[in-house]
Amino acid sequence: MKEKILHILNSEKDFVSGEEISRLLGVSRAAVWKHMKALKEEGYEIESVSRKGYRLVQSPDLLTEEEVKKHVTADVMGRKIVHFDSVDSTNTAAKELADKGEEHGTVIIGEEQTAGKGRLGRSWVSPKYKGIWFSFILRPEINPMLIAKVTQVAAAAVVKAGDEMGFDFKVKWPNDIIMNDKKVCGILTEMSAELNQINYVIPGIGINANLDIEDFDKELKEKASSIKIESGKAVDRKELVGRIINNFEELYDSFMADGKGIDSIRICRDKSILIGREVRVIRGGQTAEARVLDLNDDGELVVEWEGGRIEKLFSGEVSVRGKKGYVL
Repeated sequence: MKEKILHILNSEKDFVSGEEISRLLGVSRAAVWKHMKALKEEGYEIESVSRKGYRLVQSPDLLTEEEVKKHVTADVMGRKIVHFDSVDSTNTAAKELADKGEEHGTVIIGEEQTAGKGRLGRSWVSPKYKGIWFSFILRPEINPMLIAKVTQVAAAAVVKAGDEMGFDFKVKWPNDIIMNDKKVCGILTEMSAELNQINYVIPGIGINANLDIEDFDKELKEKASSIKIESGKAVDRKELVGRIINNFEELYDSFMADGKGIDSIRICRDKSILIGREVRVIRGGQTAEARVLDLNDDGELVVEWEGGRIEKLFSGEVSVRGKKGYVL
């Protein structure tokens, strides 16, 4: 009911009478008042004037379905948004919902993650109301071997959304987004599949949007940061997640059409922070140095080892670092 009341208030620039809201929703005036009180307690600034009614003055910085959908123009992605005030991991919640039959394109958002996770089992710091922690439920009918490219679709969607909002994001293959040589976003794609059939795919995106310096411990400060710290301005979380959803749908549809994700790979190549750099490649516990030559149309990182041998690296098998630190 609160969502329906917010929809009415959002669609009107002027006051809406309690009587009109009551009529539209088929509830009593007392019920309208009760829900208005609850919305105010959640942080919505609602002006109420006798004989005029109610007017929404300001919304809180929450990633609820009603708030995010103001920025979503996609047809399928984000058609349904499931919002948690707190969740262990949006990927875990998405998998649980997908196992119960939740539809393709559903987005799961958490204001905080108590057990956020990154690639290769790493933990992810996810403080409340400061970041963007969300996952998609996808049900593609494609070869499971192609699913690694979904990570690059997600990375490209984040980069495009950042460009639209004036943020210069770079891509550190295969799943990190970088600002000023610091990680501000990570992507974790998980899948449930049988031999030749995908049950569902869950790409999760974690963005350090408005984290402050004190939110990072000493070790993390060396390689991680937030958009707010690096840009010097707070991020409109609702706008950014809405733009990512919109761009994700466009790039995902392109990937499903060509089976290759060329549009996404082109963006990741153009915005690559690794191409042309000397890096350390960590594989199977072994570390070796190489020079990154390209990101090919199959989404593989092309490197040249010392001695001139050229090899294509598949994202699932390696980690890449700068020669001295995380990027550089």
